[in-house]
Amino acid sequence: MTTDKDLIIIGGGGAGLAAAQYGARGNLRTLLLEELASGGQALVIDALENYPGLSEPVAGFDFAQKMEQQASRFGAEIVNAAVASIRKDKGIFTVRTDRGDHTALAVILATGAAHRRLGVPGEAEFAGKGVSYCATCDGPFFRGKRMLVVGGGDAACDEAMYLANLASSVLMIHRRDKLRAQKSLAERVLKNPKIEVRFNTELARIEGESTVRRAVLRNNRTGTESDEELAAVFVFVGSDPRTGLVEGLGVQKDEAGYIVTDQRMMSSVPGLFAAGDVRASPFRQLVVAAAEGAIAAHVAGQYIDEARGEGYA
Repeated sequence: MTTDKDLIIIGGGGAGLAAAQYGARGNLRTLLLEELASGGQALVIDALENYPGLSEPVAGFDFAQKMEQQASRFGAEIVNAAVASIRKDKGIFTVRTDRGDHTALAVILATGAAHRRLGVPGEAEFAGKGVSYCATCDGPFFRGKRMLVVGGGDAACDEAMYLANLASSVLMIHRRDKLRAQKSLAERVLKNPKIEVRFNTELARIEGESTVRRAVLRNNRTGTESDEELAAVFVFVGSDPRTGLVEGLGVQKDEAGYIVTDQRMMSSVPGLFAAGDVRASPFRQLVVAAAEGAIAAHVAGQYIDEARGEGYA
């Protein structure tokens, strides 16, 4: 089987970069395709403090840069290109991009997930005008002003803590009666004097003129609404997996749309692996994504050997 690459990785987040390193170290001709900048969700982490081995917090951008440099040093080829489609024919994958086609015996999908929208009135109209899904990207624009954070998971708590260093005050709302973030993180949010947390509260609509000026909040137990004057709304209510590239391949997914794999990261399509936030997993963290990427690359190497008739008997 002749291909121009052994392994193609789509997506340059933590999972993809770890896979690229392990693929290249395994002597596979490894190509990583990333449409934008390598790093994925790590790029918006202000202070990465829970990755094993880091005694002090580091900026997510810096961490991602080191992962990319490490993968390149081991021989992985990293190309900025938008992937249009993946197809499989007679055991060979063809990945079509805006910079040409590539073929390989195995593909690792590490495309991650996209921030979920609320769909409330005013959200789309004020996107980029006070509505944001990235605190580190847009928080500094609203320094010294009151901000709203919507959500109750790890991402929402992380971003609320970051924004508290910039804002005059942060109002955090969650539709349930307790935060679902990790306990230590939730406790820090609840104890922060600059963050007010309101439970059983939802965002009904966002109002303003040229930019956000207020939010209308609804108590989902009483139905009562209240207006809050603020300059920005940051939304962190989960993500939707980016699985559009595999729609025509018959890949098994779970009820939420995430790709189902076995413990070796193999999907229901032989030779197609998934790692990171695009994969069905009970825990989505950078350390998990990196581990899944390493496993996927290792097993992909075994799969490639077997496809070539070079596997161990």
